[in-house]
Amino acid sequence: MPTARRRHGGGDVAVDGLDVAAYSVPTETPEADGTLTWTSTTLVVVHAHAGKVSGLGYTYGAPATAQAVEGLLADVVVGRSAWDVAASNEAMSRAVRNAGRPGLIAYAISAVDTALWDLKARLLDLPLVRLLGAADHDVPVYGSGGFTTYDARRQDAQLRAWTEDQGFDRVKIKIGESWGGAERRDRDRMAAARRTIGDAAELYVDANGAYTRKQAVRLAGCLREHDVTWFEEPVSSDDLTGLAHVRAAVAADVTAGEYGYTLPYFEYMLAAGAVDCLQADATRCGGVTVWLKAAALAEARGIQISSHCAPQVHAPLASAVPNLRHLEWFHDHVRVEELLFDGTLDPVGGTLRPGAAGAPGLGLTLRRQEAEPYRVA
Repeated sequence: MPTARRRHGGGDVAVDGLDVAAYSVPTETPEADGTLTWTSTTLVVVHAHAGKVSGLGYTYGAPATAQAVEGLLADVVVGRSAWDVAASNEAMSRAVRNAGRPGLIAYAISAVDTALWDLKARLLDLPLVRLLGAADHDVPVYGSGGFTTYDARRQDAQLRAWTEDQGFDRVKIKIGESWGGAERRDRDRMAAARRTIGDAAELYVDANGAYTRKQAVRLAGCLREHDVTWFEEPVSSDDLTGLAHVRAAVAADVTAGEYGYTLPYFEYMLAAGAVDCLQADATRCGGVTVWLKAAALAEARGIQISSHCAPQVHAPLASAVPNLRHLEWFHDHVRVEELLFDGTLDPVGGTLRPGAAGAPGLGLTLRRQEAEPYRVA
């Protein structure tokens, strides 16, 4: 969806156009977590242009996200300085006040903000991690998948691929099946996962907010038995008090934050003592600009941050913060990104090294010809 183009005066480098498109890629098999089932994943890609240079950003969300970019954000960003990404981010947030920033519009802002950062880095001919500055060049990852729709053989194969073939020492499965209604199967799947990965690797679980508070606490013994060290969204991430209660009752680290659409949300979560590790998603919270601020909020409270999904966007951001725990190597998004982009990173031995190839920006290029059959907007 190309937008009108115009130039900024005064000799500055101006953003002179935005393009946006959405691509829906079917999953290999139906996928589910504790509270949702899906059969396709939609990637919304934004290109920001300044003369002959283009920056790329993206998010995962409904195709209508593309309409939000075109109808609400393009006129706000086009004509602004390509150097002043923070100003564009603030302008977008102010412009959508009456449209409602959380949710789909936050996804749109995030994709545009990331495209602007990628554009700035490409104008400077720098990898994004060099522009941001690295706190640590190596980014640890954990394998994430283990959907509740997987049978025992498929779960085993996926976990072995990560631990045995790729050298990951952290893996995560989904639990909370049917809004917590299949607790016995959850327990069996945790036991099976531990048998698959042995004692050397860490085992994580993600309930996606499926359990009640007391139900989550009752699982503490099972978590301890199978040495589960990461209990993600045991209850709804909107229930900050509940997260804090579960955190106090279990030995595993309680984590949440992927549905943070604004910076104040992360502050509320941290102030409530709700998490041991903050999760934030740059494709939802406001892009590179806000993700880095969320990391700083967590650092000020002695809390680590972990990036949620969209690994190719998060790699340079994760490298740039001193309080990083790790990056989520989410099966669904890894598959889509490797299908639709050139320049994707490979987590050799469970670690990414963003910027090592020297490519500017994120280092990604959309494979337009391969992507076109999946285009929905």
